[in-house]
Amino acid sequence: MRQAPARQTPAGRPADDGISTLRRERGSSVLDRLREMAIRYELKPGQRISEIALAEQLGVSRTPVREALNRLVTDGFLLPAARGYVRRPLEVQSTLDLYEARVMLERETLRLAMARASDEAIAEARDFLAASQAARADASVDELVRLDEAFHDRIAAMAGNAELQRMLANLNERIRFIRWIDMENVGRDATQREHADILEALAARDAAAGDQHMAGHIALRREQIVEAIKQGLARIYLPHEA
Repeated sequence: MRQAPARQTPAGRPADDGISTLRRERGSSVLDRLREMAIRYELKPGQRISEIALAEQLGVSRTPVREALNRLVTDGFLLPAARGYVRRPLEVQSTLDLYEARVMLERETLRLAMARASDEAIAEARDFLAASQAARADASVDELVRLDEAFHDRIAAMAGNAELQRMLANLNERIRFIRWIDMENVGRDATQREHADILEALAARDAAAGDQHMAGHIALRREQIVEAIKQGLARIYLPHEA
């Protein structure tokens, strides 16, 4: 017996019965939650990840959990192990590598933005910076880092290279935990002044000044990373004492 043809939408495409959409949404939700757990080190450094335990914790089947864990391996948060996965350790050298990569990437996006940014895009970045400077004094570190990332996202967007933007987003997620700690140590005033210097160099199309300001703004010395990791590990394992 011939099967009846799939029901068509007015545009001629097969109708979505809602099941595939639901699965995609559930899978996306699971990935978002596990990514946030990895960023915040709720999955502790070196911790062996149990697919079964996570599925029970999140109230979902193992399939979306497995798919999300595989994605987090690709994105650099997890490492494959003999029986599943482990959270990447929080180490000085790997953190230094990420910061060095970010410095190189952001210097390149700024270089491209110097050549490609429109005056309108620069004006919008000025407006954003003014608004972020006006953020309330008791803003959380989460909010301050979000504003900081959004400023750099604008420069990356002005570079006009979607792949560089994607790479920057991944790096920002992987160092966000350390940046929360660094923001507490450095403070918002210094960050905002450095943003203003970068933006002024961009508006003037002064590549040398922009490169110098960007490198100085992002780079962390080894001793700064060592101290940030010490503070981070204390928060992960001794949250009340930290």
